[in-house]
Amino acid sequence: MAGAGAANGLCFVGSWFFTAAAAMQLHLSASAPKLEWLSAAIQLVGTVLFNISTGAAVWAHASGVRRHYVWAPDALGSAAFLVSAALGVAAATIAVGLIALGSRDWQAEWINMVGSIAFGVSAAGAFVGRSGVTEDELVANLGTFLGALCFLGAALLVLPRFHKSAPALPESGP
Repeated sequence: MAGAGAANGLCFVGSWFFTAAAAMQLHLSASAPKLEWLSAAIQLVGTVLFNISTGAAVWAHASGVRRHYVWAPDALGSAAFLVSAALGVAAATIAVGLIALGSRDWQAEWINMVGSIAFGVSAAGAFVGRSGVTEDELVANLGTFLGALCFLGAALLVLPRFHKSAPALPESGP
């Protein structure tokens, strides 16, 4: 195994891809209803806080400072994800109804909500007490993993569907 330093570094690099995706989502929501734009904007703030948290984890691991400095941006980022997800669910409900099981957008918003809840549970498990010990490492890691899977699943649901068209037939000559 590579150890905590390598894992923290990998999470830090990955957090920038997460933020890039959130920035693209915000850009794409510029012409969307205000609720959708606000959800994307808050999500972007949450990803930046996640960048800070993962960067602090790399720094804390490398310098041996108290790890509780890592937790605050993680908890704030998780709170931002929960607010963003709630706004997304509200926007989907307005657009397609309270229960629209056939709607990919509705499904994606609820899967995103589950992922945001998992990230919130992860932040609770990652709380570092005065002793410097993480409250529940398993919960912290499992919540992060499940949240990330949910976010991936939600993103895949809303990707445009591409249909293969039949190959063009050669034109007949004279």
